[in-house]
Amino acid sequence: MESINLVKGYGKVNPSEDPSSFPNPRAAHKRRLTIALSLTLFLTLLICAFVGAFIHASNSDDRTPSPSSNSADSLKIVCAVTQHPGSCFDSISSLNSTSPKPDPEKFLNLSLQATVRELTNISSLPKTLISKINHPGTVSALKDCISLFDDALSQLNQSAELLNVGTGESTLTVMKVKNMQTWVSAAMTDQDTCLEGLDEMGSPLLEEVKARVQNAKEYMSNTLAILSNMPNLLKKFGISMH
Repeated sequence: MESINLVKGYGKVNPSEDPSSFPNPRAAHKRRLTIALSLTLFLTLLICAFVGAFIHASNSDDRTPSPSSNSADSLKIVCAVTQHPGSCFDSISSLNSTSPKPDPEKFLNLSLQATVRELTNISSLPKTLISKINHPGTVSALKDCISLFDDALSQLNQSAELLNVGTGESTLTVMKVKNMQTWVSAAMTDQDTCLEGLDEMGSPLLEEVKARVQNAKEYMSNTLAILSNMPNLLKKFGISMH
C-alpha cells in the first residue's frame, strides 16, 4: 500500500511551491515607477497652477495706469491725485498745447496758471459788491476780502515765479515744492477767511460769493494736491526730483 501511495503522489507539486505564485520583481518595479511618475506629474501641474494664480492675482492688484506719450492720458494720471479731477483736467486742458513729452512739472505749472487767472478774475468782486449793498457788516467783511484776495494772489504769483528757471536749472527741487505748498495753502486760507468773515456778519451775499469763488477754490486745491504728490508722480513718469 505504501508503494502505491508513493506512485500516486509522484509528480504532484505543492501549490505553495509553484513559482508562478511568487510576485514578479520586474512587474512590481514597473508599478512603483508608474505611480512615482504620475505623482510627480500631478505635483508639477499643481505647482504650476498655484504659481499662475499667484502671478495673475499680483498683476490684478498692482495694475495702475501708466504714463504715455498722449498728453490727455498723462494729464488724467496727474489729475487723479486731486479731489476735483474734472475741474483739474478741464482747467489745465484749456491752457495745454500739444507737447511731445508731457510731464507732471508742466501740468503743475499750467494748474498754477489757471489758478492765478481765476483768482485774478474774481479779485474785483468785493469792490463790485460793496457798491451794490447797504449792509454795514457785509461791507466791512468785503473790505477784508479785498486785502485777503490780494494777499492770496501774491502768494500764488510767488509760487509761479519758482517755476520760471533759466537754462540748465532744475525746475523743481524739494525745497521749492515745500515753499509752494506753504504759499498755496496760505492762499486757500485767505479765501476761506473771506468767506468766514461774511458768515460771521450774517451777510446776505455769502452764498453768492461762495459760488463765485468755487472755481478758484478747486483750482488751488488741485494745485496743492499735485504738489503734495509730486515725488510719486515724477517717479511714475521716470523723472527724479533734485
